[in-house]
Amino acid sequence: MFKITAKYFAYFLGFILLIISIFLIYSTAMDFRPKPMELIVENPEAKAVVIDSSGLELHFINWNLGYAGLNAEMDFFYSGGTKVYPDEATVRTNLDGIKAFLNNYGNADFVLLQEVDIASRRSWFTNQPAEIAEKFPEYYSAFGVNYQVPFVPMPVHKPMGKVLSGVFTLSRFQPFEVMRHSFEGNFSWPTGVFMLDRAFLVNRYHLSVGKELVVVNTHNSAYDDGTLRKKQMEQLSTFLANEFQKGNFIIVGGDWNQCPPNFQPNFAVDSMDNISRMDISTAFMAGWKWAFDNSEPTNRRNHISYQPQITPTTVIDFFLLSPNIELISVKNIRLNFQYSDHQPVSLQVKLKP
Repeated sequence: MFKITAKYFAYFLGFILLIISIFLIYSTAMDFRPKPMELIVENPEAKAVVIDSSGLELHFINWNLGYAGLNAEMDFFYSGGTKVYPDEATVRTNLDGIKAFLNNYGNADFVLLQEVDIASRRSWFTNQPAEIAEKFPEYYSAFGVNYQVPFVPMPVHKPMGKVLSGVFTLSRFQPFEVMRHSFEGNFSWPTGVFMLDRAFLVNRYHLSVGKELVVVNTHNSAYDDGTLRKKQMEQLSTFLANEFQKGNFIIVGGDWNQCPPNFQPNFAVDSMDNISRMDISTAFMAGWKWAFDNSEPTNRRNHISYQPQITPTTVIDFFLLSPNIELISVKNIRLNFQYSDHQPVSLQVKLKP
């Protein structure tokens, strides 16, 4: 009897291993393998943005939307919480709140967004770029995929399922080119099959002074030991240095998943998250301007729901400006993490002729 039971148990175990093997083979075969560079938009006839003798002031909004699924009440299993994604009504409430906020900042010249879902189980397959673009009918938009997995199997009790997500840039001006640049490196197999393929999106605009305005929307790695982020920063540094050598005006905004160099928080309410903290090196892009606000956090740790003064928070969402751009103001906008585990950042700059 024992031998029969053991035999059938072995058959069952073999069947489970076969299913897992088939799933891994399928997932590996379907793995998103983006090119190093991918042309997203091309408009050869785009008009030049005019800079007069006094310069050109520009207003930016940057926000990681957390796919409208990581509102203040949510925790997240990958960060040590228990939840995977909220119910459909919550996603709808979050997305409507995000759109209402962005609509109030409809005078922004550029809107840089990260973790924007097109068709994902975690956000109930809402087409978030399309809904947000409707609020900006006269703007030009571009989307770059950085997360495309047919089925994320974790956690086992409630798999995240299909994910299609990325970075999204809207602008008042028409870019003559938008290019997706893949960040080099990823997690090892099989983890990398189910993780993001990080990227930065580059919008280019002709300027009346004969140079280009280069707007970069970046979303750097998280959850790594710092190795991936270091490689990404080296890659970004090379790109930015080459662009500035051409005399271009460059603005980088996004979710860096790192603090600015020598960051010192001055939060009135929240506590600083120093767990696995990583700061950008002071040597990175020496002479460039870091534009960040240390008076309010932009991100919360989501192992628990947001609780002021208890939940660890930090600033990982900010901007980097080339030396030929003047910083006017930068402000983190406190929303108490109502719609996302990130808070938006408002930036005003001037391009000096």
